[in-house]
Amino acid sequence: MSFEALGLHASILKAIAEAGYTQPTPVQQEAVPAAILGRDLLVSSQTGSGKTAAFMLPSLHKFASAEAAPAGAKTANQERQSAKARGERPRFAAATPKMLVLTPTRELALQVTTATDKYGAFMRRVKAVSILGGMPYPKQMQLLARNPEILVATPGRLIDHMESGKINFSQLEVLVLDEADRMLDMGFIDDIEKIIAATPDTRQTMLFSATLDGVVGNMARRITRDPMVIQIASTTTKHENIQQRVHFVDDLSHKNRMLDHLLRDTTIDQAVVFTATKRDADTLADRLTIAGFTAAALHGDMHQGARNRTLNALRRGQVQVLVATDVAARGIDVPTITHVFNYDLPKFPEDYVHRIGRTGRAGRNGLAISLVNHAENMNVKRIERFTKQLIPVDVIEGLEPKKSAAAPRTSRKPAGWKPGTNRNGNGKGSGGAKPGQRTFSKPSGPHKDGSARRSFGNS
Repeated sequence: MSFEALGLHASILKAIAEAGYTQPTPVQQEAVPAAILGRDLLVSSQTGSGKTAAFMLPSLHKFASAEAAPAGAKTANQERQSAKARGERPRFAAATPKMLVLTPTRELALQVTTATDKYGAFMRRVKAVSILGGMPYPKQMQLLARNPEILVATPGRLIDHMESGKINFSQLEVLVLDEADRMLDMGFIDDIEKIIAATPDTRQTMLFSATLDGVVGNMARRITRDPMVIQIASTTTKHENIQQRVHFVDDLSHKNRMLDHLLRDTTIDQAVVFTATKRDADTLADRLTIAGFTAAALHGDMHQGARNRTLNALRRGQVQVLVATDVAARGIDVPTITHVFNYDLPKFPEDYVHRIGRTGRAGRNGLAISLVNHAENMNVKRIERFTKQLIPVDVIEGLEPKKSAAAPRTSRKPAGWKPGTNRNGNGKGSGGAKPGQRTFSKPSGPHKDGSARRSFGNS
């Protein structure tokens, strides 16, 4: 099926063609025609399935097909200019968006806004802005003063502007809850309920979630009218293009030497290393930088400007290793990420799926490696039960754990891999170290520019 067959407006077809999109994904094939007809949607699809376009393309089509604004109609900014001309003190007119997209994180909100700008590149009258925590209020006031048609926001900051009278949803036509399950997990249920209560009953509602069960399902039934349910693929779907494996480690020193060795893999283009805490992300990023890697941290305590600079540097290839907390597990779409490392296992199996989904984007192959202490073996089994997929255990010669796994969970090894070898098949390790000793192993690979790296050693 082609995008033309979906019945999209000519200006949108031109934009997505220039963006290099040729065929709609399965979720887009089902969601776009139904949304164009005005149906409420409940959609369950895995990360990377193209869900942003699934709700944004039909909404942009709706706005592009709408009649021009009535003669004499003024924007909020024009009203203020007229007031100045009359010698009156201009008043702030509340923004009246036609579409609202709620997202759990700032990164995902910015990604949605960027995608919207791309899809609507040839639409003159449609503007999309992001309202996020961490962004200065004066900047947000400037954005709202444009009275944008499309508002992408995180729930907390949106509530602030609603309560201060800066946003009015009386003209809202489309409401989208993106990654609704994640928003509920983060405790936004009350904010979401308050926001929904402020929108017209006539709105079109589209809810996207990894699961449509439990609390998410109950809320979905309450806020939609005769919704069309689309289930393309659940979070338990195997990532066929992502190779997964586990390396058992004895202690933190062993884990650091293992990560140092693995990051020297010359096949790595860019990698994301996930840690459990913000502090660990900062510490590990600093140690990797000292060891010669181009590394940077990303977590929720960083100001939005710093987070944006880090993500832009990642997209431009200026950062090879991003060390992040789960704030980055959703909303980062960088096709050149070839490897994901779980320095710490996530608390929930669902987060494991979203973490490894940062690689293998756009049909490419990826590799996901988890560094696991023996005491965490049950967490690995929990992930395997959730994904219905066994994760092979691998051992690197020279970095073998002192304690071997209780029993092999699978005899299946990743394609092209041999026991005791790294990804390059050279079987070299980084050597051992005594407890408390800071070591610098012999580099197993140079920088791409030819300069040498050193190990970041023990912690």
